[in-house]
Amino acid sequence: MKQLTKAEEQIIQIMWQLGKTNVKQIREHLPEPKPAINTVSTIVRILENKGFVGHEKQGRGYLYFPIIAKEAYTQHSLRKMINNYFDGSFKNLVSFFAKKEAIDVTELEEILKELHKKS
Repeated sequence: MKQLTKAEEQIIQIMWQLGKTNVKQIREHLPEPKPAINTVSTIVRILENKGFVGHEKQGRGYLYFPIIAKEAYTQHSLRKMINNYFDGSFKNLVSFFAKKEAIDVTELEEILKELHKKS
């Protein structure tokens, strides 16, 4: 799976939220200052070329929709981050956040409960 730029991620996040949508609606959901409609259209076409987005004709325009599920992309991105920054170890990731006090004991206990449910 290809990696997305920040702008591409921002657009696909909106598309995951909206489902089938057009470029104008995507632009309406972007924060100020909003990019030009042509810029949004270009990013959507890039996402389509990367295999993240499909389209269907609607009147004189197109409706675009995500092909890749948010969960699949999230899993891919997280796995890449863990491999690149934590030697491929989820334990190293959790330890990092525990040491930086970015995660508390309650959250760690909740993670353990979820892991126990899976086994």
